[in-house]
Amino acid sequence: MRFRLSPIALSLLCTFTPMVYAEGDVLRLKLDRTFANLPKSDEDTPAFISAQRLEGQTANEIVASGKVEMRKRGQTIFADRVVYQQNSKELVAEGAVRIEQNGIQMQGPRVELNLDTNIGNMTKPVFKFAVNDSRGKADILHMKGQQSYSVQNVEYTMCPIGDDDWVLKASELEIDSDRQVGVARNARVEFLGVPILYTPWMDFSLSEKRQSGFLGPVFGSTARSGSEVAMPYYLNLAPNRDATIEPRAMAKRGLMVNNELRYLGTNYAGQARLDILPDDALTKTTRLRSSFQHAQNFGYGLSASANLNYVSDDAYFRDLSNTLSDTSLTNLVREGVLSYSGSWWNASARMQSYQTIQDPAVPVIEPYRRLPQITLGAERQLAGGNMALTGEFVSFSHPTAVNGQRLIMYPSFSYPLMTTPSFYLTPKMGVHHTDYSLGANNSAGLPDASRTLPIVSLDSGIALERDWKVGESEYLQTLEPRAYFLYIPYRNQSLLPNFDTAQADFNFAQIFTENRFFGSDRIGDAKQVTLSLTSRLLDANSGAERLRVAIGQRFSFKTPLVKLAGSEEGTNNKSDILLAVLGQITPKWSLNSAFQYNPNQARGEKLNVGARYQPESGKVLNLGYRFTRTSLKQMDISTQWPLSSRWSAMARWNFSLKDSRVLELLAGLEYNACCWTTRIVAQRFATATNELSTGIFVQLELSGLVRIGANPLNALRQSIAGFTKLNEPVAVSPEQGLH
Repeated sequence: MRFRLSPIALSLLCTFTPMVYAEGDVLRLKLDRTFANLPKSDEDTPAFISAQRLEGQTANEIVASGKVEMRKRGQTIFADRVVYQQNSKELVAEGAVRIEQNGIQMQGPRVELNLDTNIGNMTKPVFKFAVNDSRGKADILHMKGQQSYSVQNVEYTMCPIGDDDWVLKASELEIDSDRQVGVARNARVEFLGVPILYTPWMDFSLSEKRQSGFLGPVFGSTARSGSEVAMPYYLNLAPNRDATIEPRAMAKRGLMVNNELRYLGTNYAGQARLDILPDDALTKTTRLRSSFQHAQNFGYGLSASANLNYVSDDAYFRDLSNTLSDTSLTNLVREGVLSYSGSWWNASARMQSYQTIQDPAVPVIEPYRRLPQITLGAERQLAGGNMALTGEFVSFSHPTAVNGQRLIMYPSFSYPLMTTPSFYLTPKMGVHHTDYSLGANNSAGLPDASRTLPIVSLDSGIALERDWKVGESEYLQTLEPRAYFLYIPYRNQSLLPNFDTAQADFNFAQIFTENRFFGSDRIGDAKQVTLSLTSRLLDANSGAERLRVAIGQRFSFKTPLVKLAGSEEGTNNKSDILLAVLGQITPKWSLNSAFQYNPNQARGEKLNVGARYQPESGKVLNLGYRFTRTSLKQMDISTQWPLSSRWSAMARWNFSLKDSRVLELLAGLEYNACCWTTRIVAQRFATATNELSTGIFVQLELSGLVRIGANPLNALRQSIAGFTKLNEPVAVSPEQGLH
């Protein structure tokens, strides 16, 4: 029987007979209609009860026994026997007691509880949290309301029942369900029965919610710094701000402190970093790295950004960084930008300089500073055509090379004569004007100069389609020829300075552009036509591109004369032939290849071939070969592959055939259990021309609690294209902490 446990209803029920009961089946009572006129209870919400036997011992006490079920909004209590005091709202439940409320289940032999305040105790509880499938057991559980609990002598884990691979044991554990936070005192973590971590005070998140606290310790070893350990501390400063302080002790160098601050607002975001090693025991110097990135949107099209970076010495990344992306840095940018973007025009002002990191074996030239660089762009429809303007003013500064200022104005007009889904023809005409005013370090005596060049082009193409059925598969095949004519007269530019110009890479994107150089100090002369033919194979149902084959070549009616010193580009009327084949060949195989063939000397100039086999998540094999005549010849193999249901292997081998040298070697194993993962990864890579760095990553991840050891995931993602973190669904949020 289910009825409302209001004080009046229960007291009237007890006056019918000295004892009201039913045995065997659930008791069912029909209350008189006059109960509808009784005053309402003072309780916030009514309670309902069902049992095989109900007894009204006194006007105040109700005893229910036999499959007792008591319900109140948000709370259900199951027990063999319940004694309820109507006046005080106190109950005592015994025998297989189970309480379910707010995503938490608690079981024990006995519970004392006040239904109004939800304050009470349960002996020998076993509990489970639905939010993260965690569970535990303790000597006693104190309920401090429906959102707060405290347990004594507790064992807590996220492993499934019967598989306690890791357990958090504590003398006291407080659970705040409202904040989704757990706090443990005198806590130790046991892994496979072995204590691996102890702390007098520890808190952790019951969800992905951020909170302050220590992250897992990081252990590692490198050839340059020796054994090292780091203990990062995460600070949740506000919902939109956080910071991480990471002391890092290195056996050979000393104590380094890494600091990072992140912030995010409605119209701004950024981060700042300061890493400092006060007294490097090997170099006897203070090592420092700082960076600051900020982006701001002021509204009305106005925005700003800053990117500032600094290191104390050229060897900083080679000595102290464990990532390939850092050790390959050559120039650290320092710039501030103010931009405006309107409906048809945009402008920006930039202050930019660099810190150049030198490799002693291969020194590089420091790039020019732009102090300032002002750009202007505009585009409007006019008489069915498109009017555009590109403008730039730059003041170039360099400590040793010639300084100067450059002004560029490039108005142009294009008019589509024909544009249909299958055919287009677009002529374009513009005038590119450049002015130079030279200043300091002009040892060659270059004069101030100007250059004006008309630029005329005609772009045309057609797209043909046909249905094609191969076996049971239906495809749409396209045939897309394209012709691009370009005319730029020759101007002698040998007396112009070169602030920022370099030879552009010859590829499909470049051959359909107006200039064969990057930058604006050289405008290549051209009287040429570029022809290409592209064919695509599209899935008829989804439209996905399964295969693309393209071939292209540029033909000059007159041999180009403008070129950079030492460059062979532009010395022949026929350019190299480009061939590309790429696409998702099958659901498991993908291909990306490009070949550059020199017909003038009948030899290949470049070849890049990359193939990927990825039948499912966690299985990937990458094969690559890169060749550039006179400068590059490399093989690259990387993989992530399961060895069994729980073991996976990761590896990469990047080898320079030209130098007979390993550029990167990585090997690792990963073991995934139900509630924990361990990874062991060794990596060796080139940090400079004659230098190598070796690192070993060992990490233990206890799902939902902590990661201990050096994190190899960034190295794996950078080195193995398509790498998948196998336990991602239960991965630990980087914001979770433990004290």
